[in-house]
Amino acid sequence: MSRSVSRRQVLMLAPLGAAAAAGVGFWSMLSGMGSGRFDPHDIHAPAVNRRVPDFMLPSQAPGTGFSSQQLAAQQAPVLVNFFASWCIPCVLEAQTLVGLAHTLPIWGIAYKDHADNAAGFVKRTGTPYARLAADGDGLSAIDWGVSGVPESFLVLPGGLIRWHVAGPLTQDNISGGLMPALRGAGR
Repeated sequence: MSRSVSRRQVLMLAPLGAAAAAGVGFWSMLSGMGSGRFDPHDIHAPAVNRRVPDFMLPSQAPGTGFSSQQLAAQQAPVLVNFFASWCIPCVLEAQTLVGLAHTLPIWGIAYKDHADNAAGFVKRTGTPYARLAADGDGLSAIDWGVSGVPESFLVLPGGLIRWHVAGPLTQDNISGGLMPALRGAGR
């Protein structure tokens, strides 16, 4: 007696198959993290070695807004940092930014934040920003390729993006990424 698989049985087994495939994918990702082959914070950064996008952003108190032309006209590298008052990792990186501001200029962009909240955040955490702009609708961040806050971009004179990190700045990514990029830029 031959028994065929009914459509109903296939539909009942489909979720089990999908869960098994997701489990295999998750296990593979965790194995890669354990062996160092996969870093969940390492994103493909298409902005590196490209020019800054065209933008003009208004001031965010207590700073002064800026444009792509003003950024490109700088004679030294500038670190552009996207942040928000509602972002927990932004709070964690705040002291790192304050310390780093002694090494190179940092220009901040408040991402999709209320002006009062962003101003209060900067006041509470310290003011590492030489310039401070607001990207209230987040459209400029899209042009930069921001996937979430915080994100930072090292911009060379002339407007070329040399380095990018998605996530908070840490001593590891500063010493392993930012500082080598600065040295490569002749600084």
